Amino acid sequence: MLVAQSQPMAVDPLLDQLQKQYQTVLQQMIKLRQTATALEGFIGRDQACQSVQAEALAQLRQLAAETETATAFTEDLWQQLDAAVPDHPEHFQEALFRLLPDLSQRPEIEVDVLSHLVLACGDVSLATFVRFSSDAIKAARETLSAGCTIVGDVPAVIAALDQPRLTHLGCQWATLLDNPHIDSAADAEQQFWQDNGWHQRLRDLTDGNIWMVGYAPSVLMKLCEAIETGVGRPALVIGLPIGFSHAPAAKRRLMQLSVPYVTTESALGGGLLAAVVLNRLAASLIEKPDCHCYLGEAN
Repeated sequence: MLVAQSQPMAVDPLLDQLQKQYQTVLQQMIKLRQTATALEGFIGRDQACQSVQAEALAQLRQLAAETETATAFTEDLWQQLDAAVPDHPEHFQEALFRLLPDLSQRPEIEVDVLSHLVLACGDVSLATFVRFSSDAIKAARETLSAGCTIVGDVPAVIAALDQPRLTHLGCQWATLLDNPHIDSAADAEQQFWQDNGWHQRLRDLTDGNIWMVGYAPSVLMKLCEAIETGVGRPALVIGLPIGFSHAPAAKRRLMQLSVPYVTTESALGGGLLAAVVLNRLAASLIEKPDCHCYLGEAN
């Protein structure tokens, strides 16, 4: 369990200055996020809500929303916009079409993965930070077709897999840190450093398999080290551990390797997102086995 430290730590003056700068930037990000949330709630309305949206637009023109978007969305305006919500299901694809950045140069399968990642976390900006190696989709489809083993860092990642689809493809799955009580990145890191048995399991499971790291950054770091030292070469690494220093460092190290990968250029990640990537790659293989969009110039 994470607890606050009871005794203040001695802080270097430069570090203190950087912390204050971070808090200033964070407050700016919060204000921008509030504005983005307001815009998402408005722009993401589907056709069934367009009548009330048109009325709201007329009000916003009078409120000079171009310069005060977040504050212009008053409680009365939200009540008016939300009045049509209970009458129909939400149409997610319409919202994504309006809100996602231009992905027209991306392969169709990659766009599908990105769309589902955004839906899984509710953060449209995530699409900007996800990175696919040029050979990631090709490697995933070839390896899944061959009935590979999928290795997760913790049981929670494996539990989120679409196991019926993977069984249909003849795939199996395994866990590096096989402790069902791991329920956070902090637990996963602690278990990793306490459990010496992972050394042999990593050696046995590295070569030719798909790896999903969604919790422990140290797992991804050691996997990268295994690749660099010739222990084995995974067919694909979905590297999305959680963390604020080790995780970004592990992801940068992964992107420097000549191995297919999907990762993010940030602290963003998690076991659910790692499973979403693998599940959508498996689904696209079953639904569109002859798709070759990933072999075009866009990839």
